[in-house]
Parts: sequence; structure tokens; C-alpha cells
Amino acid sequence: MGDSGLRDYLDGPYKAARDQARVGLAEHAALLSEALELPREAYRDRVLEVLRSATADGQTAQGFPKEFGGGGDLGGFIAGFETLAYGDLSLLIKAGVQFGLFAGAILHLGTTRHHEAYLPDALNAHLLGCFAMTETGHGSNVQALRTTATYDAEAGEFIVHTPDVHARKDYIGNAARHGRMAAVFAQLIVGGETHGVHCLLVPIRDADGDAMPGVTIGDCGQKLGLNGVDNGRLTFDHVRVPREALLDRYAQVDADGNYHSEIENPDRRFFTMLGTLVQGRVSVGGAGINASKVALTLAVRYGSQRRQFGAPGAADEALLLDYRMHQRRLLPLLARTYALHFAQAELVGEFVRIFGADEPDTVSEHDRRALEAQAAELKALGTWHATETIQTCREACGGAGYLAENRFATLKADTDVFTTFEGDNTVLLQLVAKGLLTGYRESFGKLDPLGVAKFVTAQAVEIAVEKTAVRQLIERLRDAVPNRADDNDSDAGLRDDTYHDGMLRFREQHMLAGVARRLKRGIDDGIEPFEVFNRCQDHVIAAGRAHVERIVLEAFVTAVQRSPEGPVRETLKLLYDLHALVTIENERAWYIEHGRLSGARSKAITSLVNELAALVRPEALELVEAFGIPEALVDVPMLAH
Repeated sequence: MGDSGLRDYLDGPYKAARDQARVGLAEHAALLSEALELPREAYRDRVLEVLRSATADGQTAQGFPKEFGGGGDLGGFIAGFETLAYGDLSLLIKAGVQFGLFAGAILHLGTTRHHEAYLPDALNAHLLGCFAMTETGHGSNVQALRTTATYDAEAGEFIVHTPDVHARKDYIGNAARHGRMAAVFAQLIVGGETHGVHCLLVPIRDADGDAMPGVTIGDCGQKLGLNGVDNGRLTFDHVRVPREALLDRYAQVDADGNYHSEIENPDRRFFTMLGTLVQGRVSVGGAGINASKVALTLAVRYGSQRRQFGAPGAADEALLLDYRMHQRRLLPLLARTYALHFAQAELVGEFVRIFGADEPDTVSEHDRRALEAQAAELKALGTWHATETIQTCREACGGAGYLAENRFATLKADTDVFTTFEGDNTVLLQLVAKGLLTGYRESFGKLDPLGVAKFVTAQAVEIAVEKTAVRQLIERLRDAVPNRADDNDSDAGLRDDTYHDGMLRFREQHMLAGVARRLKRGIDDGIEPFEVFNRCQDHVIAAGRAHVERIVLEAFVTAVQRSPEGPVRETLKLLYDLHALVTIENERAWYIEHGRLSGARSKAITSLVNELAALVRPEALELVEAFGIPEALVDVPMLAH
């Protein structure tokens, strides 16, 4: 096949940005070993040093407007960021905090005066900043944050205050050592009235690195991973900042203390503000997928050269990757990584279309909500995939995989938090399922469980009130899906993408309809909405996951259809078939329970998965080489000949 054509296809329209990141990663490959050897504070400073080197190359500012020193290439910025996941992940997260979160908050939530005053210094890493949203007592439920910002009209200042320990800003990147300013999310109080969560810029250190008056800074200390990032804790004791510190794109406070926002509904205003920060989820999901590529590259290479056991009397022991079970462990994960790569590429394209538009405020709210849901679902699936893939690859490399020098230790530790930051994955899938049930209505409802329950149950009555319509929907789906329980055991049609899509669509729609019926029954029985939703929560999450698996499958189909004819397309089609059938196989108990699979056809799928894995095996090395991971980053001792 040759991997150059496949690599170019994987790199897509942002190949130049990816290559620029690869060059920088190769140049600083020593950071991987330094992470194991340096004391924590020295490691943190070394990460900052490498970050500033990347900043000098202009790489980290690609996604920002040119008038502030950026490159005006939003897609290239995200592609470059994702590629950083091939190297030291503390560097990736440090860059994400500084440019994606801190500078991103200034860009998206601020106005011209904020852009001109702060963006140039933020983009050249002269002004290091924090994104101070999460609190000790509130992470996912951002609307319930307890930090306050009260306007003093006489002084023309906001008073930022931490009322109790639960309101302490916690796990804040850049806070413990390097940050000088924080984008602080707080309940805005003007004239005695609370207007919900808004963001203000608050200096936390002076030019000498000392904490500002009223600001207390703590260090989160040693973490499971990412110890090159200086996560810290911030508390504010009546800290005063000027009125202009409010990032006021969506809400303004005048000198007399009058609050104004063009978005009158406070819930809609809150979700609009948070929606502009969706880039973090887009980027973290992509980073998780790329970390999986590193693990697979190491494990596939190792399995292609490490020998163990073999046929009795044979001169040589067998290669690990020639064993069926080893193929079964690694190659479906490789296929799913490709599937997620293409789904992520579609997401980035949609993100660029919406946030890279010349007039972003003209983009419909429906499109914004759809993008938020797409980012949430792919972040969840991509980061869960990273956790599973890295662990499986570590095991596939045995004792060698357990040695820190071979990278799995830091890959495991550093990506572990990906499943809970930028949105807890379980909460994100709940959000996805809620969106599916509500059709992205303007009255989006609150993200807290009670708000979700009230809104979803109200919509569920509308969705499921006509049981006949639901039955007709299920029957139409059944008609669209071939190979019912009375099928014979032939594997005819099992490699047909319409069959795969029909199976996943049936599962998704059946689960959503089932959730709607359960919610309606609970309401009809007079049960409190919160309790109704709570009883169905596992069903809701499962429906959200079924939806995203179908989205990923369809992205893979599209990528195969658009790929260059010849070896590249043939190889991708083989990988696609493996991914699709493993996805169905993983849920075969559900499909059998619901009459979608006979026992014989289920066995035929398993048999075909084995055959496909054997067909992928000769291509495995070239498939991981196509990821384009710089050799210096995977030149580990266990692969030395």
C-alpha cells in the first residue's frame, strides 16, 4: 500500500500545521525523558520553556485573528494542538490552558478593548493566564458556582470574593507557579440582583511573581499525571477589579450599575457564553484519539518483532501479532482509532465553519447547539477510547510495557483525567441524549439534573404521547434492517455498509423511544420529574452512546467514499468493515434480545471479525506508520533491535 498516500489523507487540509507541530515535537523529544528525571518544579519550568519555544514559532497563535499576532487559521490551530498529543502531554495541556482556555476566553467572551489590551501578550506567552472555572464544590454544574463578583457602583469596581471553601477555584492550570492573571467565572451581582455566571479578568500575581493582595494561591501538589502542569487553587478575599475587567461581549454593566444583555433569558445567555468555549472539548477529544495512536504504534511495532512460543518443532518462535488473540486485542482498536480520527475531522470542519465564519453571530442557534452536542459526544467516546486503548496496548507489551522508559506509564497517567475534564464523559452523554430528545429547542433548559428532568419529561410527553406512532416508527426501522432472527447463518451482506448503518440506527432509535416511553409513564403515574429522570439515567446514557457510535460509523463510511481510489480506499474499507462488525458484535446480546440477530448470524459476525483481523494484520505496521508520529517520540528501548 505505501503509507505516504494514507498519511496525506489522514492529515487532510491541515497537513502543514500538523507537520509544523511534528518538527517541534521531534526537536524537543528529550522532554519525554526529562519528565521522568526532573524534580517537579524543574519539570514545570522546562514545559514552560518548550511552550515558549513553540510560541516563538507562531504555532500556538494560529487560531487567533491576524491583527493580534495570530495566524487566522482556526482549523490549523486545532490540528496542531491535537498533534502535540504525540509528545509530552503536560506540554499539550499547558498549551491548552494558555491559548485555548485563557486566551480563548478573552477572544470569545471579551470585546475589542480586551482583545487589544491582553491578546498580544497572551499569544506570545508574555502574559501567562489561568481559566478559573471549576470550584472545589462544583465542577460539572457550572451554573451553581459560588464565587461572587459584586459591583460597587460608587467605586466603579467589581468585588470578587470566595464565600467558603466549596467556592475555592480548584485544579486550575497555570495557577500554582506561572500564571499572572485568571479568567474567573463568578456569579455576577449588580444592584443586589444576581445575573448568573459571568467571566472577569483578575490579576493573581504581580510582576515579581508574588500573589496580589487578597489572592491566596495554593498548589494541588503531585497528581496522577500531567505533573508538568502547575495546577493550583485560588481564593479571593474581596479582591477589587475595575468595571472593565468584565468580559462583556454578551452582557454589560455601565458606570451607574445598570446591567444589560441582548440575551434576556438567563439560561440561554449562560449556554451561549459557555458554547463559545466548546473548542476545549473539540481539542481534548482529538488529543485523546492521538494519544491512542501513540500507544497503538508502540504495541503494533512491538507485536511485529517480539516472538513468543510457536508451533512444536518450529525453528523460530511466533511473532506476537501473528496470534489471533493478539490481533483481536489490538486491531479492532486500531480500526476504531481510524473511525474516531475521521469523525474528529468532521467535527473540526464543522467547528471551523461556525466559529471561523466572517460573521459568527449570524450562525443559527440550531447549528451551535448541534456542534456543542457533537463536540460533547466525540470528546466522551474519544477519551474513553484512549483509556481503553492505552491499557490494552500496555498489556500487549507485557513487562516491557510496564517500564516507564517505554512511554505507557506516562500515557496512562497523563490521559486518565481526559475522561473527566472539559466535561465529565457521563454528564456529556446525558447532555447528548437530552439534546436528541428535545431537538435542540431554544428553551434548552438547565444542565442541573432537576432542570434536565423537567425539560426532558415535558418533551417526552410530546414525543411519546401517540403510542401508535412509536410502534410505526419501530416497524419502519425493522423493515430497513435486513437479516432478522429468521435469517440463515450465511454471512452474505455482513460487509454491506447499509446493513451496518441500519443496525446502529435501529439500536439508537429503539433506545430513544424506550427512554421517552419510560419518562411518559413516570409522569403519568405522578412521580416527581427529578425522580423519573433519575430512574432512567442509565437508559439515557446508553441512548447517548448508541447515537455517537452511529455518528462515528457514518463518518468512517464517508471517509472511505471520499478516499483516493486504489490501495488507500481498499485498506480503509477493510478497516471500516472490521470496525463496523466489532461495534455490532460488542452489543450482540442487545441485538439478540431485540430480534435483530439470530444466534447463527451472531456467530457468523464473530467468525468474520476474526477473518478481517487476519486480513488487516499484514497492513498493521503501515497503518500505524501513517499516523506520522516522529520517530524520536517512539524510539523506545523495547523496540531497539
